[in-house]
Formats: sequence, C-alpha cells, structure tokens
Amino acid sequence: MKKGLKTVLAGALSSAVLLSACGEENNGNEVNGSNGNNGKTNEAANSNGNEEVAFPEDRIEIIVPYAAGGGTDAVARSFAEVAEEHLGENVSVLNREGGGGAVGMQEGANAEPDGHTVTMVTVELLTLPHSGLAQFTYEDFTPVALLNEDAAAITVPADSEWETIDDFIETAENESGIQIGNSGTGAIWHLAAAALEQEIGADFNHVPFDGAAPAITALLGGHIDAVTVSAGEVGAQVEAGDLRILAVMAEDRLDAFPDVPTLEESGVDLSIGTWRGLAVPNGTPDGVVSVLEDAFGEAAQEDSFIETLDNLDLGYRFEGSEGFEDLIQSQDELFEELIPSLDLNN
Repeated sequence: MKKGLKTVLAGALSSAVLLSACGEENNGNEVNGSNGNNGKTNEAANSNGNEEVAFPEDRIEIIVPYAAGGGTDAVARSFAEVAEEHLGENVSVLNREGGGGAVGMQEGANAEPDGHTVTMVTVELLTLPHSGLAQFTYEDFTPVALLNEDAAAITVPADSEWETIDDFIETAENESGIQIGNSGTGAIWHLAAAALEQEIGADFNHVPFDGAAPAITALLGGHIDAVTVSAGEVGAQVEAGDLRILAVMAEDRLDAFPDVPTLEESGVDLSIGTWRGLAVPNGTPDGVVSVLEDAFGEAAQEDSFIETLDNLDLGYRFEGSEGFEDLIQSQDELFEELIPSLDLNN
C-alpha cells in the first residue's frame, strides 16, 4: 500500500471535505414587489454593505452538469424548490451532461455573469482541469454556497459473487479486468476507483458514463461488475434488495448504512468522495452575489431541504461563499499533487 495517500485524502476529508432521483422541474412563486425582486433580496444586499440591486429580474436557472437521477441532480432539484421561496422567482434545473461534468461546468463558466445562471459545481471542478480534461478552472467561478458532501461507496449487484469487501479485494488482487463504472473519465468516482486500484495493486477496467445514474443502470442491467458512486445514489436499490454496498471510502461508517464497513476496516487506507455546491460565473456583480448568498444560505438551512437530503441518504454540509472558497482552494492544491500519481487513462 502506498503510504501517505490516506493521510492526504483523509486530511482533506475531515478538514476540507474530500467528499461527486428525484423530482420534476419545480414551478415557483409569483414575483413579489417591483423590478422582479422581493423586499428580502434588497435587504440582503443592503445588509452586506452593497448598493441595492434589482435582482433577480427573471427566473434563476441551475445548470446540473450530470444526467437526471444522480446525486447532483437530486441535490439541485430539492434545493431549487426551497430557494424559490427566498428569491421570489422560479428556480429551474437544466441538465447538461457530458465529459464527466466538463460540458455543463463549461457552459456555466461561459454564462452571462448576471446571477440568473447558477451552476451546481462538484469536486470535478478541480479534478477535470488537473486531469487535462477541461479548459476551465475554479477561478472562472465565484462560489456562493456549499450544500453537500458524500463518500464513495463500492457497490455490486445483490447476487454478485462478492459478498464482502474482502472477497472483492481478493479477486481484484489476483484477477484483472473487473469492470467498474463511474460518472465520467476524470470525474471523482473514476478517481475513487483509480485510487483504490493503486492502493490494492489491482488492474480495473474503468467504464465511464455521463453521471452516476446511467452507471447504476448499467450495473443493474449486468453490463458492469461494480460502481464507485456515493452511497446515497444507490440507497434506493440497496433498500430494494437489488444492489449491495461492500464498503464506503470514509473514515467512519455512515449513519445511513451502519452495517457497511469502511475500507480501513479491511486494511485499505483510503478516504475519498465528492462535494456539491452553487457558483456563478466570475465577474458577477458583488451585490448580486450577496443577494444569492443570503437567499441560498436561508434556503440551505431550511428543515425541509435538510430532511430531503437525509431521506435520500445524501450528506449535508453548508458553507457560505467564504468557507466554500477556502474548501475549493485547499483541495485544488491537493488534487494538483494527487492526480498525476494515478493512472486515469486505463
């Protein structure tokens, strides 16, 4: 086992969160007040010392850079519903999958910086550029709010020959070609499988998809052997008896799956996962960012949103703009060091 990898990954997991469905598109409330914004958003801008802004003036669109049905889509859709109440405008979700998240995040980076287009950015905001798979960097965005964190989970069909993580590791150490699906080349679930591959000396066949949802569908159809996605993204299928989680890549067992061991319990020093948050294009006016930060902060701490994530077995963590930016900057340094040490091309 390569010494130091867990130290690097788990250190970020605990201090900076190295943690990459549901609902129809929501219809929002009627616009309150003049100029298409309600009094609450103006008060939010003023309370931050910025000049009053007439925002929002139209619907807010959240770009999700993955297919519908996955964890990122679930977080976005559940958040959009509660955010409408705090913005006084409709908040819709637009799925722009492709390139392991690169297509949607590039579209978000190129959007008009007026605050009406928000992107659900994930840890791939950092992993894709360092893998040479994206033209954007985190500096093309202004972070607004962190909403979620989730550890990776090694998941197989319920009728798989591997009943435990030890069974899986034994096979992987002695046989090559286990087909592991991920959410796109260079995406966090690909990185998670590659890190595991390196730790145990395996030789996986990595199979990319346009998000976790199609990877899980392929697993259910018997087209691949396993996936490394978040536990929440396979929770419904596990509960239905169709899939089985062998282990989670976290320092501690998950509250939602207390019977599922961590990799560390099998002697594999590895903790890795994803986070999800909202960002706007760099150059968005400070007053607009302040309105969004205040509204998103209130929405993110609504009991209904937190309960929805809990019901979906998705992890909750809220940070405002400053805390989210600190997380992004610290993890950018981490992935700049980690990714070159992994073989992401096989």
